[in-house]
Amino acid sequence: MEPLIGIAVTVLALAVSAGLGAWLVWLLLRAIEPTGSSAGVLRGGTWVGILERLAITGAILAGHPAVIAVVVAVKGLGRYPELQATAPEHRAKVTERFIIGTLASYLWAGAVGVLGSILLDGLL
Repeated sequence: MEPLIGIAVTVLALAVSAGLGAWLVWLLLRAIEPTGSSAGVLRGGTWVGILERLAITGAILAGHPAVIAVVVAVKGLGRYPELQATAPEHRAKVTERFIIGTLASYLWAGAVGVLGSILLDGLL
């Protein structure tokens, strides 16, 4: 029975990290931007955010937090050309949105991962 509980906690933590995290980051970004403004949206941002939260939470749950450095590096290197290619009049806004969304996403994923690890340590 204990392995099933561990699997359930892991799946729940990943779902909360990815699903609820997407909604929370969306709310935060919406709060800092005027309505109807789309110049700050990077292509695939929602999916990238979901995947990065899964990777970060999963790395913490698996006991390999060093993987987070890889996630940070891949995202930064992957987005840099797109940020640089943004029209100069929109670059500051796009960069700000990128930084705020990324940090909020990483903090959420880390918090859920740590909470999930605490639950797993207590249950197993």
